[in-house]
Amino acid sequence: MNTITVEELKARLDKGEPVNLLDVREDYERADFNIGGKHVPLGKIQAIQFDDIDDWKDKEVVIYCRSGNRSGIAGLFMEQAGFKNTVNLKGGMLAWQERIGSSK
Repeated sequence: MNTITVEELKARLDKGEPVNLLDVREDYERADFNIGGKHVPLGKIQAIQFDDIDDWKDKEVVIYCRSGNRSGIAGLFMEQAGFKNTVNLKGGMLAWQERIGSSK
């Protein structure tokens, strides 16, 4: 699994690059702040419920959570299920809000 910093991801989003973003946090966390993407909580990933993202198996998937821990776990589960290019957002939304602010 690769990693990406919040600054690198923000630069790619600002350029308008298509990025497959996956938020693995709980509903209440996503409601507080998110940077978009599909929402599949970690519990569903661990239960191998990939219906919403199955078409991403051969594409880069940038996974994020609150701090980077759950997204790392999600990436490992996804790799075992055949996802070929998982990328963990280092520091998660805590790093994003600290370094980028509350804007996308």
